[in-house]
Amino acid sequence: MSARGERLRVFTGTAHPKLAQDICSHMGVPLGAASLQRFPDGEINLKVECDVRGADVFVVQPTCPPVHENLFELLSYADCLRRASADRITAVIPYYGYARKDRKDEGRVPINAKLVANLLVASGYTRVVAIDLHAAQIQGFFDIPVDHLFARPVLIERVRQLGADKPVVVSPDVGGVKLARAYAKDLECDLAIIDKRRISGDTTVIEHIIGEVKGRDVLLVDDMVSTGGSIVDAARIVKQKGANAVFLVATHAVLAGKAVERLNNADVEKILFADTIPLPDSKITRLETVSIAQLLARAIDRIHRSESVSKLFETDN
Repeated sequence: MSARGERLRVFTGTAHPKLAQDICSHMGVPLGAASLQRFPDGEINLKVECDVRGADVFVVQPTCPPVHENLFELLSYADCLRRASADRITAVIPYYGYARKDRKDEGRVPINAKLVANLLVASGYTRVVAIDLHAAQIQGFFDIPVDHLFARPVLIERVRQLGADKPVVVSPDVGGVKLARAYAKDLECDLAIIDKRRISGDTTVIEHIIGEVKGRDVLLVDDMVSTGGSIVDAARIVKQKGANAVFLVATHAVLAGKAVERLNNADVEKILFADTIPLPDSKITRLETVSIAQLLARAIDRIHRSESVSKLFETDN
């Protein structure tokens, strides 16, 4: 066991309790007992119901919508556990909200990804585990260790089973080329890129496709699907350019606005999402969810034992 002691505790907020329970099942440990309720005015009322003095504690909580509710639960856990004398407190954040606000792209705007990092550190977290950060440089916003994991090794196992004919991996925009190239390398297939111009926060215009998709099965890959506009437009364009079957593959199913409706109307064969975020009650046809619980369980176990995480997980995307 880790030199930090035998005691390991895993807790969860209300954002994604099923994922936390699945992680604990893979690890063979019980989910930490805690009471997380709301006062009549909506304020959080948190109490950890088990002893954590000297423990190595992990809090599993994606900061998905409702973003501020879930973020403040995560912050409250850190303050609670620090005051209860936990030895080490790690935030396991499968989806890191505000990751798209990682720079000043115009005057007089905040860098919210950095603000969230500051809040996590100030609240008492001593380590962060995240999956497929929208911008890898967010790791540099922290002055504490960050383990950046990738869902690709898990998703690609299922992608290989799809039986795609003459597959080509397509990035729906230039910003996703690095991720798409990693998929193409693993699958030993070609890469294509869609040249997209963003008009506003939810409106884009697709201008060109760099690469050949005609007569081939297309794997459209992205780190997240928010409104669904970009990736659904990309699916439509590759179909117009002569693609055969189209498969959508993404890590984070944010699914804001009309995303569910757009995905249901998309001309695609299958949609693969990791379960970093709980999916909405609205049914998405052709959807298959791929669990990342075992990936996180193995990472937590290695961190607890003070063993290398990079040797266990691919980090070269």
